[in-house]
Amino acid sequence: MTDHFKSGFVTIIGRPNVGKSTLMNHLIGQKIAITSNKPQTTRNRIQTVYTDEERGQIIFLDTPGIHKAKNKLGEYMVNVAEHTLNEVDVILWLVEPTTYIGAGEQHIIEKLKNVKTPVILVINKSDTLATKEEMLQYIDTYQKVYDFAEIIPASALRGQNTEVIIDMIFKYLPYGPMFYDEDTVTDQPERQIVAEMIREKALHALNEEIPHGIAVTIERMKQRKGQPIMDIDATIICERDSHKGIIIGKQGAMLKKIGSNARYEIEHLLDEKVNLKLWVKVKKDWRDSDYLLKNFGYRDDEN
Repeated sequence: MTDHFKSGFVTIIGRPNVGKSTLMNHLIGQKIAITSNKPQTTRNRIQTVYTDEERGQIIFLDTPGIHKAKNKLGEYMVNVAEHTLNEVDVILWLVEPTTYIGAGEQHIIEKLKNVKTPVILVINKSDTLATKEEMLQYIDTYQKVYDFAEIIPASALRGQNTEVIIDMIFKYLPYGPMFYDEDTVTDQPERQIVAEMIREKALHALNEEIPHGIAVTIERMKQRKGQPIMDIDATIICERDSHKGIIIGKQGAMLKKIGSNARYEIEHLLDEKVNLKLWVKVKKDWRDSDYLLKNFGYRDDEN
């Protein structure tokens, strides 16, 4: 059974906001990772599973962006990201098309120099380029700084070249058994995905005033007796009283908007009716509190 099947772990790295979650959603074909144009959206390693009955199985770990940490939450995220590099079979590094390699990319190159894992470079947003010559310049720029296993131009947004990315991943994966059943798409507990969906909708609806100083906890998630309805109680945690007012909005309008947008997505995920109740609480400096970070599911023992 294992003589022709390949299976292994792949991590998608890149600076915050480069389109990692969008790419993974395209590769898997379902919306799993939350996407937002605000940096640091992905906080935990999201494991998603791509199964090809002929070739085998790819398990994706979508790590938080690698960047310089500013607080304990930042440190946790960077540790998770860097720790993953040595644990996987293939690294997908997603970059933007450029002939100038900035400090953020240099930082990642330095980290990759300590890694033996094959690195596939994906140059994203190829659909925005006018000519092929432009892309060749970008490829040349990156080839000079690191010995990549493969370099693939792609568009995460449009799903361009995602088949090629899958082909190349299989090329570098070891032979081995399937880790998950064929119909498994993610191993994240449902509560965690629901919390992330609410957080995504909050990030989309709120202004820049609340960048990423919010967390979501699920207080209760219970099937209603004898009815196809899931009752969910969730709390949005923010850092300041002024933020609480913004999240609730005039006469509760903002909270209603976040709730209805989130409910729509959660119903799609769970495939049933959802009764979602949202509260807002202030916990000052939760991002710098070890106790609160653990409470919100960011645990150091996952490193």
